[in-house]
Amino acid sequence: MTTRLTHNQQSILKWLEKLDSPISAQNLYVQLRSSHQRLGLATVYRSLDVLKLRGLVQSRTAINGESLYSLVEQHQHYVTCLQCRESIRVYSCPVCELEAELAQSLSFKIYYHTFEFFGLCTSCQLQVPQSVLLKPEKPVPFY
Repeated sequence: MTTRLTHNQQSILKWLEKLDSPISAQNLYVQLRSSHQRLGLATVYRSLDVLKLRGLVQSRTAINGESLYSLVEQHQHYVTCLQCRESIRVYSCPVCELEAELAQSLSFKIYYHTFEFFGLCTSCQLQVPQSVLLKPEKPVPFY
């Protein structure tokens, strides 16, 4: 049996549909309040958590540690500069085929995935000494 969405959850979904980029829960709360919707910040966070569990909303973590939310249908990936924190949207996704394979082989219901690279944009590379930009000779182990 599927539970219906609450009025607040529906309001949040409708608001996310209007946006073309991910938004933090706090900024979403401010925008909803400015449009005269009566709900608290805790309600926004709880609603976003429920919407994520229902597979309707996805989140990614910004460099400052804050979660950014968007609709799953928006399927967005980024390269993010570690210095100026600018995120540039990437429109192709090599992970989609892998996602389909994993879903089938593991019988796993996948709602969304994240795919993000971190580094320095062209502008910030010019501001950082060349010695800092050199990659280590040995790859750093990934755990």
